[in-house]
Amino acid sequence: MPLATCAAMDRSVALMLWETAERAGERPAVVERAGSTDYRALRDRAGAIAEHLRGLGVRPDERVAIFLERGADAAAAFFGASAAGAIAVIVNESLRARQIEHIVQHAGARVLLTSADLLARQPRAPQIQAQSVLVSDVPAPASFTPVRRVGGDVAQIIYTSGSTGQPKGVTITHGNLWAGARSVSTYLGIGADDRLASLLPFSFDYGFNQLLCAVGNGAALIVERSPVPQQIVGALRTLEATVLAAVPPLWLQLLATESFRSRPLERLRVMTNSGGRLPVEAVRALRTAHPSARLFLMYGLTEAFRSTYLPPEEVDRHPDAIGDAIPGAEILVVREDGSACDIGEVGELVHRGPTVALGYWNDPETTARIFRPNPLRAGGTPDAERVVFSGDLVKREQDGWLYYVARRDRMIKTLGYRVSPDEVAEALYASGQVVEGIVGSEPDPERGERIVAYVVLRPEGTLERLDEFCRAELPRYMQPSRIEVRSELPRTSSGKHDLRATRGA
Repeated sequence: MPLATCAAMDRSVALMLWETAERAGERPAVVERAGSTDYRALRDRAGAIAEHLRGLGVRPDERVAIFLERGADAAAAFFGASAAGAIAVIVNESLRARQIEHIVQHAGARVLLTSADLLARQPRAPQIQAQSVLVSDVPAPASFTPVRRVGGDVAQIIYTSGSTGQPKGVTITHGNLWAGARSVSTYLGIGADDRLASLLPFSFDYGFNQLLCAVGNGAALIVERSPVPQQIVGALRTLEATVLAAVPPLWLQLLATESFRSRPLERLRVMTNSGGRLPVEAVRALRTAHPSARLFLMYGLTEAFRSTYLPPEEVDRHPDAIGDAIPGAEILVVREDGSACDIGEVGELVHRGPTVALGYWNDPETTARIFRPNPLRAGGTPDAERVVFSGDLVKREQDGWLYYVARRDRMIKTLGYRVSPDEVAEALYASGQVVEGIVGSEPDPERGERIVAYVVLRPEGTLERLDEFCRAELPRYMQPSRIEVRSELPRTSSGKHDLRATRGA
């Protein structure tokens, strides 16, 4: 039964693959440049991995780290670990030994599933306590019955990108994964005939959900690993992608590619953005480039997966909105004292619903600070339902939609004002001079903080015209004190702009 029409399922997420393989065994599951893997073959490969893990002594709730290139092997490894009852920890394939060591050690992984090719690319071998198992050494496909798990059992630990420090492990249940996949499949209308483009890492919840939405609906996942925009566009066209998900930096790269901008992808019916606010100019450019595709503007956080989406029919009227709650969730906007904000008042976004994670792995202090009792239920007592406080400032306007303002911890205090760096970045993009931009700050004895912008100019763009635009369009307190031109902007492992690395570049 497709995810979009099935009831909530309080059981192992491994059954998502096992049941799809029963009804759609010969349909393509994962399509890569090297070939295609059908659902029956993917299930059998996952079964072999599960059986091998059990043979190594892996038991329910033990952690299995997965360090593999995004594709059929990585998909089979996740479902195999889940079928064995283990907790999967997907390690981003772009990480180096130091980050791999931290994640494997912090999670307490017993086994690291990896490949010889990926390990060979490391400048040095990771020093870990876990047993390394090459996926190529796992025996031939095997029949396996998934270990019984219920919705509240932990299925996965997702490590955040770590752009503001060491990555934290977000503890995700089987029920969270089922609920997230079902909600997204519902509002995107994912069906068995879809071909979902996979451009984002499985270690990123946004990228991983594309795998679950494909598997849950018997659709095909189209994996393209090239970092070159022209090659990505060519693969999307050749492989006839129908659903395309990206983060803002990737959208900007694609829009800078002539073949994407001037020649619509014929079968593309859905585009989605998450992982940051897409500049209004980019929203309009996407609508112009692919007018037949429905564009969903979304907001999410790893601790609750996905919180809001804006229906495509509202995008042209409200290109700067993040929409309203996804199916099955409720979004609250609250003041610092926990009371509800009025219309137009800026407050913190709080998410409640079945996608709220359990907390942070082995970090009760941070868990207690972020995952708190619902302030609007039962007086916020410890017995009240737990919700996640996002740390993001938003407001709900008279039109009913939510609008993102800034990260609470990223508001810039300058000349007595509180400035959203995203609002300044929006002006940079509106100038028409930049391809990419990110805004930060640095201490200033007179201002408190001074605004600093880092940009990649368009081929025809100039710093002089950008300065002139900012002076004309922004009040003095919002104008960057310095604009640094870069050839490129560093990204986190999930593809977002990395402000800390940009400052140090």
